[in-house]
Amino acid sequence: MPAVSATNPPPARPTLGVAIIALNSEAHLAQCLDAVAFADDIVVVDGGSRDATVAIARARCARVLVETDWPGFGPQKNRAVAALDTDWVLSIDTDEIVSPELARSIDEALRAPRASVYAVDRLSSFCGDWIRHSGWYPDWIPRLFRRDAARFSDDLVHERLVFDGPAERLEGKLLHYSYEDFETVLRKLDAYSSAGARQRFAAGERGGLGVALARGLWAFVRTYVLRRGFSDGRAGFMIAVFNAQTVYYRFVKLAWLARQNERR
Repeated sequence: MPAVSATNPPPARPTLGVAIIALNSEAHLAQCLDAVAFADDIVVVDGGSRDATVAIARARCARVLVETDWPGFGPQKNRAVAALDTDWVLSIDTDEIVSPELARSIDEALRAPRASVYAVDRLSSFCGDWIRHSGWYPDWIPRLFRRDAARFSDDLVHERLVFDGPAERLEGKLLHYSYEDFETVLRKLDAYSSAGARQRFAAGERGGLGVALARGLWAFVRTYVLRRGFSDGRAGFMIAVFNAQTVYYRFVKLAWLARQNERR
């Protein structure tokens, strides 16, 4: 191997961009952006925030693009990725914090890539409690990728990264402050069940009260029993109820959409 000298410098690290979508996300945005300050470029696609989201992002030198015509989570994330011209992309949410260990792993992966897509180990909190069961953990999700190797699906909700081949795993945690209080829980329950209903309706599915009850009950049993939600204590029980309600209302709303469509 040739020696490193002034005339033979080490190879430069590929450039890294961070893609973020936001909407009224001031709570953890500053911490989120500070944790990825090592990136070469940061893009925040804002959906029309009415709080300090845009000001916080600009104060931390992120490029802000305002796109208020909400197309769904997948398409909005693809907008953020498309706004970058870096070699690699790290996609995170405004309530996700890259730990120092994960930051080091990302740097090492970029300097000596073993794959075109990497998965991170996400640890999520629920109303102040870190959850290690309930189907929430372990939670390996692909988030770091060579920009020409992956894209997000066009799903309105529960979007996924689409790519070929396996994803390598990175050391370190991605800390996810997903549900800070009960108001957030109820707001996300309504938003997720509505988006899920619209997505299923567009795919030709239909709901009903019986289906909603059966699916909701199964969601509770799967979360609390099969996925050991009971090991998470009170938080695990609340998550199981939350999952059951989300599924129940998803299929009730799906039936309502079908009824409205028939009336038209």
